[in-house]
Amino acid sequence: MDSLLLQWVCLVFIVTSALCGVFAWPNDLPGSWELLVADAGIASMHTAVTHHNTVVLLDRANIGPSHIILPRGHCRFDGHDAVLKQDCYSHSVVLDLQTNRIRPLMILTDTWCSSGQFLPDGTLLSTGGDMDGFKKIRMFKPCKADGFCDWDELKDVELAEGRWYATNQILPDGSVIIVGGRATNTIEYFPPRKGAVFLPFLADVEDKQMDNLYPYVHLLPSGHIFIFANDRAVLYDHDIDKIVRDFPPLPGGPRNYPSAGSSVMLALQGDYSMAVIVVCGGAQFGAFLQKSTDAPAHGSCGRIVATEPHPVWQMEDMPFGRIMGDMVMLPTGEVLIINGAQAGSQGFEMATNPCLHPVLYRPDQPVGLRFMTLNPGIVPRLYHSTANLLPDGRVLLAGSNPHYFYRFKAKFPTELRIEAFSPEYLSADRANLRPEIHGIPETIRYGEVFEVSVSVPLPVVGIVEVNFGSAPFATHSFSQGQRLVKLAVTSAVPNGNLYKIGCTAPPNGMVAPPGYYMAFAVNQGVPSIARWVQVVD
Repeated sequence: MDSLLLQWVCLVFIVTSALCGVFAWPNDLPGSWELLVADAGIASMHTAVTHHNTVVLLDRANIGPSHIILPRGHCRFDGHDAVLKQDCYSHSVVLDLQTNRIRPLMILTDTWCSSGQFLPDGTLLSTGGDMDGFKKIRMFKPCKADGFCDWDELKDVELAEGRWYATNQILPDGSVIIVGGRATNTIEYFPPRKGAVFLPFLADVEDKQMDNLYPYVHLLPSGHIFIFANDRAVLYDHDIDKIVRDFPPLPGGPRNYPSAGSSVMLALQGDYSMAVIVVCGGAQFGAFLQKSTDAPAHGSCGRIVATEPHPVWQMEDMPFGRIMGDMVMLPTGEVLIINGAQAGSQGFEMATNPCLHPVLYRPDQPVGLRFMTLNPGIVPRLYHSTANLLPDGRVLLAGSNPHYFYRFKAKFPTELRIEAFSPEYLSADRANLRPEIHGIPETIRYGEVFEVSVSVPLPVVGIVEVNFGSAPFATHSFSQGQRLVKLAVTSAVPNGNLYKIGCTAPPNGMVAPPGYYMAFAVNQGVPSIARWVQVVD
């Protein structure tokens, strides 16, 4: 077949597949893509999955007209808005995962580059933003897909300091620590405790690029907080508000906004005494200040056992240099690295060469064998894009607006499509391994012993895992509050057509803060559809 004919055949394949809503390149790489929503109305900058199997999407409130209008009589009035003084367009929506239908929500203040976290009762907390949202606190109490829940902006309480580009993390007692922000080198708590507390570490690591923004914050099973900013990290004791440990610098330069790496804490398991942090990707130092859109991103990853007495960073390289990649903890304990670009930095129109290939990080493999390149997509997901694990094991991809306002005629246009990526564990040849949960308690207390009933098409071989995955707040290449906890389980025991698995709940809120989790049964690397479980004290 000559090259021109081959190109034509490939083009027909790509266009036909895209129109049908499911896309796969003509190769043997794992994973598949699906178009869920052709026009979500907004480009999601912040995305979170609720325990009612809906997804909350948020954009800036001063973006100008979106593609979705608020219900009649619901308008926002802001004399300082540069585009619309009377704004009757929605800048937040909720997606029903069962029907893929979109419902507009009303947000009153600007959530641009805000932070968020789910509270123990499943309420989504949104904090800070820009302009009139700088010190605002908002709540979204989710409801069933046919309900009419909406945002509630608190009037009697606000942040002690304005926070733009901050990070939230739920704590063992169910409160939330809010870390940093642009020109805000402090922490504070919700519910409010004592106002803002100065954190000199954030000031020390700030450079001209502001690479201490959206710090990577992880709650360790010790109860201390791991805070990473620029190229350094500290251990923070939130009970006494003091830094109790410094970690060695991570080689390779800054990783936080606008250098745009990403980070996860690997699955907690065993006796839960060990916590491993991984930080991957980033821009070349100076790319943001020099507005160098073609400066190649680097692909180095650092991995550190944060609970060791004398930890060091173990370095390795991804198959691609990547900025603005999202790291998503899968139910299996593997990590999906998706979205982003191979050149430039974070910021409006600052990145080029989209990185369309997802990568699977397999933490149990030796260095050199941990990364697997997956089937590429066709939609560039650059600045202001998100990735979230769904209860059925797919990963939701939303957003990408590398422009100050919505622009649909550009090299990288504002993106309103929502997609789902299915990892290889959802492929047809593994369907006979996929378990189904038939029975699990809706509420589980710390340390409680309980049973999970599952069915599997083929007889069970080996251990069926039961793993709890949180629902994080994804924004700017970091998922705030993301964690996966592997429970202690007994061997699956046949019980008629089902198997019974004995499980022990997480021991305390340091391992699994109170709240709603997706409970997955995992059989030979294939997860079930999750059941939502509330972990309580």
